[in-house]
Amino acid sequence: MSATELLIELTLMPLVAFIVGMMMVLMMRRIAARLQRRVGPPFFQPLYDIVKLHSKRTQVSHGLIHDIGIVMAMGGYIAAETLLPVPGMNGIAEKGGIITLLYLMMIPSLGLALGVGQCANPNGSIGIARALTAMLAYDIPLVIVVFGVAYAAGTTNLIDIIATQQAGGFETWGVVEMPLLAIAGLVAMHASLGKQPFEIYIAPAEIATGPMVEMGGKYLGGLFVMQCFQLYTTSVLYVSLFLGGGTTWFDFLLKSFLVLAIPVSIAYLFPRYRTEDLLRLMWKWPVMLGLIGIAFVI
Repeated sequence: MSATELLIELTLMPLVAFIVGMMMVLMMRRIAARLQRRVGPPFFQPLYDIVKLHSKRTQVSHGLIHDIGIVMAMGGYIAAETLLPVPGMNGIAEKGGIITLLYLMMIPSLGLALGVGQCANPNGSIGIARALTAMLAYDIPLVIVVFGVAYAAGTTNLIDIIATQQAGGFETWGVVEMPLLAIAGLVAMHASLGKQPFEIYIAPAEIATGPMVEMGGKYLGGLFVMQCFQLYTTSVLYVSLFLGGGTTWFDFLLKSFLVLAIPVSIAYLFPRYRTEDLLRLMWKWPVMLGLIGIAFVI
């Protein structure tokens, strides 16, 4: 691959992720509306929201560190997209691996903590403390799941993991060969999205949306963009690890939307957990299932 072709792929991959991510936000809102017996937003509502937020004049600035934190929140996921193989585009996935991808997926939470820490708002500080606690809770089972998949495949390269699943057909998909790891990964993925019942760091009725309490205008718009990337990255990673990736864009997107629809549908049916309940749940069932899954793989 020439340098020009690589540059085109590195440009297109985050762009595609952003567009698909907006559609995932739309799906999430419409599922919530149906479950709550509402009509739901129009098709272009996520785009309208982003344009509206970025067009507003931001009156309050909390300094350079605050701005850098928001850039980190978006930049971590944008960099992660270049390591996620999609049909027809591999980016720099051959030079990176799942370990690098996991590190990049941790950057947004750390950037958000850095930015919100400059606001000196107690609700924001409480929200960030909860967000970092939640990250510790779901990262442990997620690392266990990724280790099990990498051990079974004999590589941390996502391209090779996807190719192995596609070569053997449905019987060699990760969800068939490693069902316990797939279940643990789905629970950890749900928790990483920060949706109900795991939205401990937002908690609108308790700490007034936590990290977003001091965000407005372009800053809130940046977090909206980050959410689009987050939904896409998490669902595509799961599809790559357990559902054989995608041979065409149609089946790739179909798998990604179906995987995301599962936790989103559950999100609006259960109340929010407390922080200690989240830790107890994530360190018990997903970790236990992940360790048993690894034992079967070994």
